[in-house]
Amino acid sequence: MTAISLNAQNTATVEGSIWGAQTGILGIWVHNESRLSNSIALRSEIGFNGGFMGGTFVEDNFQWILAPTLNVEPRWYYNLEKRESKGKVTSKNTANFFSIKTAYNPDWFNISSSKNNSVVENFTATANWGIKRTLWEHFTYEVGLGLGYGVEFWKQYGYADNDNFIAGDLQLRVGYTF
Repeated sequence: MTAISLNAQNTATVEGSIWGAQTGILGIWVHNESRLSNSIALRSEIGFNGGFMGGTFVEDNFQWILAPTLNVEPRWYYNLEKRESKGKVTSKNTANFFSIKTAYNPDWFNISSSKNNSVVENFTATANWGIKRTLWEHFTYEVGLGLGYGVEFWKQYGYADNDNFIAGDLQLRVGYTF
């Protein structure tokens, strides 16, 4: 009589390629996540970041703006295997993540409530932590927080120096994956 013992291996990995669209309080984006390794995905994103302003010095007391953004973000989904071992969903890269998000916001054009609104071209790089969850197979939500460095390119507008700043990133998004 021969006894064979098999131990199951965790097979949770990031998915090969995921396309989706998301919206949040201040914007709308289309993204792709492509697998680089079992736990790392490269997220590429294009969309519009939004903003608003109001007060007595603003025409009509309220204005809004949407400006283009291009983002690249390697994400390390660090708890895929733990989620799978507990029987939790891991599809569509449903897990917690750490990332380095780089964002370029060009001064190409904007969509605005006023013809006088503009955006200063800028670049940011932030270290982020977040969670991504999938509901009903295709709907997702993400919550994340990050801190990093940014630069506004003022020299191209005739100023002496560019402006460096501490950049924050708050993500509150809902979306659909295809």
